[in-house]
Amino acid sequence: MSESMILTVVLLLPGLGVLALALLPSGSKEMLRLTALAATTLTFLASIPLWTGFEAASGAMQFTAEAPWFTLGTFQARYAVGIDGISLFLVLLTNLIMPLCILASWHVEKHLKGYLISMLALQVGMVGVFIALDLVLFYLFWEVMLIPMYFLIGIWGGERRIYAAVKFFLYTAAGSLLMLAALITLYFKVGSLNIVELTQALSSGAVFLDETTAFWLFSAFFLAFAIKVPLFPFHTWLPDAHVEAPTAGSVILAGVLLKMGTYGLLRFCLPMFPEAAVQAAPTVSWLAIIAIIYGALVAMVQPDVKKLVAYSSVSHMGLIVLGIFAFNMQAVEGATMQMLNHGISTGGLFLLVGMIYDRRHTRKIEDFGGLAQSMPVYAVLFMVITLSSIGLPGLNGFVGEFLTLQGTFLANPLYAAFATTGVILSAVYMLWMYQRVFLGKVSSSENRTLSDLSPREIGLLLPLVILALWMGLYSSSFLRPMDASIQKIVDRVEDVRQNQDMRVENRGN
Repeated sequence: MSESMILTVVLLLPGLGVLALALLPSGSKEMLRLTALAATTLTFLASIPLWTGFEAASGAMQFTAEAPWFTLGTFQARYAVGIDGISLFLVLLTNLIMPLCILASWHVEKHLKGYLISMLALQVGMVGVFIALDLVLFYLFWEVMLIPMYFLIGIWGGERRIYAAVKFFLYTAAGSLLMLAALITLYFKVGSLNIVELTQALSSGAVFLDETTAFWLFSAFFLAFAIKVPLFPFHTWLPDAHVEAPTAGSVILAGVLLKMGTYGLLRFCLPMFPEAAVQAAPTVSWLAIIAIIYGALVAMVQPDVKKLVAYSSVSHMGLIVLGIFAFNMQAVEGATMQMLNHGISTGGLFLLVGMIYDRRHTRKIEDFGGLAQSMPVYAVLFMVITLSSIGLPGLNGFVGEFLTLQGTFLANPLYAAFATTGVILSAVYMLWMYQRVFLGKVSSSENRTLSDLSPREIGLLLPLVILALWMGLYSSSFLRPMDASIQKIVDRVEDVRQNQDMRVENRGN
């Protein structure tokens, strides 16, 4: 298979899985599950050559493929795909998480065929967003994600699933409309739908956007992506969606969907509108700091384990946004690494919470206590993922947090000081939760008889534990392929900052 075909195959495989599931009878539940698992596993295996064949020294798009799609007058949309060092690991993370989510959904009985079709359709949308190099294609995949996730929350969610699904839909749809307006304006200003050509035209000066136009375009893109992150004060849809979604839905939300927002900031806001990004940086940074501390404080008082993990996501995603808007290599690379870390650690925590909920049908912290005695394997794996989430050295979270805080300190020591407070708080609420759930005496008779993890459940968690250790002990294998792509973005913003400084000096003279 040629390099140019790999991304297309990775995109098509879950789509073919949707087709196969649609043709199978609804009553063949075992066959439906095996078909979905085969489609997602094959997609992950087909993604591996993207990493092994990736040229780390190049910051250009790789594994590119392009073909005419449709023409309407001068409007020419094309099927254009490719990846760089930023999108490479997001594609791999997506395709790793999906077979784990299918396995985690093995007990689902209600409308199983529709559930599995929604999962695979969601995978098509997520992979498509990370590899699309055409504005129309990007927007199409962005919208494709919305519908399956809406159904996953609304049909297979908890008691308040309809409320959570509608809230998720309204927030995301509002962001999508803003982004659509920005995409159309950008096309008519620059005359191209290709994201790489657009970025080059704007950075080389071949196309000039006046300050007002650049500001409004940046604002529209930023709001769309800030809702998806979600950044304070656009975060209120996230805890409801996380809590009401089925376990696999929560894992996908934490593992991949939230990264769409930060990916959009790196793909559109910084390289295309660096002047506006620099001007907005103080405001965005303070919003990120509020998200870090507010998310941590609210997580600390949650009586529900799943809601605690949901609010921890608000805090962690705030740290990622803070790193991106520090505009230096350490912070942006740390933030990108933290995007992967959050997907693994928080995705793992949601899987673990789902496992105990399946046994006890409660997630309240007060209903547990002393679980380590009846479920020792579960307790050990929960501790490893908890420590990776709070950034213990040797595990994945440490590298991303350290680089992000180091880079933020270089940009603004005050920002770093506030952000560090949130990191310390995250260790407090996670370890306090662990102590109340797992340590001490067994608090109720129901907890004494709980069965420990099954081989299937251990197999679900082991890949995440191995990745947490790998990324913590040998992080250069992940950082090296990102270097060149992130350096291009940092250089672009730095050029703009130097020009702004020179203009200020000239005015002073």
